[in-house]
Amino acid sequence: MSLAGDLERSVLAGAERGVLRFVAAGSVDDGKSTLIGRLLYDSRAILEDQLAALERASLRRGAAGIDLSLLTDGLEAEREQGITIDVAYRYFATPRRKFIIADTPGHEQYTRNMATGASTADALVLLVDARKGVVTQTRRHLVLAQMLGIRRAIAFVNKMDLVGYAQDAYERAVEEMRSFAAPLGFETLEAMPGSALRGDMVAARGGSLGWFTGPTLLERLETLESGAEEAAAGPMRFPVQLVSRPHGGAARGYMGRLESGFLLAGEEVAVYPGGRRTRIRGIRGVAGEREIAVAGDSVTVVLADDLDIGRGDLIADAGAPPREARSLDAMLVWFDAEPLRPGTRLLAQHASRRAPACVSEIVARLDVNTLQERSPDGPASANDILRVRLSLQAPLFVDSYRDVRATGAFILIDEATNRTVGAGMVS
Repeated sequence: MSLAGDLERSVLAGAERGVLRFVAAGSVDDGKSTLIGRLLYDSRAILEDQLAALERASLRRGAAGIDLSLLTDGLEAEREQGITIDVAYRYFATPRRKFIIADTPGHEQYTRNMATGASTADALVLLVDARKGVVTQTRRHLVLAQMLGIRRAIAFVNKMDLVGYAQDAYERAVEEMRSFAAPLGFETLEAMPGSALRGDMVAARGGSLGWFTGPTLLERLETLESGAEEAAAGPMRFPVQLVSRPHGGAARGYMGRLESGFLLAGEEVAVYPGGRRTRIRGIRGVAGEREIAVAGDSVTVVLADDLDIGRGDLIADAGAPPREARSLDAMLVWFDAEPLRPGTRLLAQHASRRAPACVSEIVARLDVNTLQERSPDGPASANDILRVRLSLQAPLFVDSYRDVRATGAFILIDEATNRTVGAGMVS
């Protein structure tokens, strides 16, 4: 049995056991929470006690039937306002696949939460109200999804029951969305009509949409590719999270999650900072020793040489090293209510490494309606999407975000308050 064959089987097994992570996004009141509630309800992922509690909550709100949006709107403030504020994660499975859904806020005020939900997603399900079509927040979510590395998107044109299931209303919304999204370069951008409230085209076909011959939303989600194989095909990147000190006869180990590529026992690697070369002596997983680890696996790595390695260091592919950066050109989503000005000093958290940083220049601000970069014309405000230049007091070891998400992304932290104030993607 060849090592190459073992590796191929390991990658495929990782893809099979991995779930599809997708983020549901769109503007306020486009029906995201109802859509997710419908998916959970129709896939029988709701326990009897949850269903009973849902019925009681729906009755208190005066709903004629079960209000499925309450399954994900868990905060009391959300239920009172009828909007989603936090990111709600839900898990469900069909006979064909397992899923993790992130239900993200639609209101512009909570754009940071949408970015959080999208940062680990394999796909975007974008809700579009058939009555309103594409609005500014819809465009912003498409731009954020593309920036955050999501390559596959599905537009669910919702509330078709409120426009009499008219095909021309659906086609107008789809044309508007495709026209805007064309420059963004999604690998796939599909569309389907439906009604989350009535369940049309979510998990079952609706009789009033006989003119649409494509798959239901659930059927399409079951066949979408996940990011597991893409990550396994990238350069090996293993940020060290924790050092396992030697005890008894055990060797020192370096613990973390393999973010990209694969690890092979005996393979030469480089350790950063410094680029020191060594080899993988052993790999330990939950079940014990193993020869191979693939992207997504949490393991302990034992090296052949006794090197001075700590949390924040990076074990990487010796033949495809990361870039050592003391300055960064990046796209940045600014979260904080406090305006961002050139010269602002912050902390950059990159994988498990942290470095003091200064926003030396705000190069441009992105207009999400036209996709044109414009002069920053003053300080940046909350939810602005910017092109910036950072200077770093200590080096970071980075890749382009398009190549490796984990080492191409960073967050900015206000050192005084410990607030996360921005999220960036390395160009």
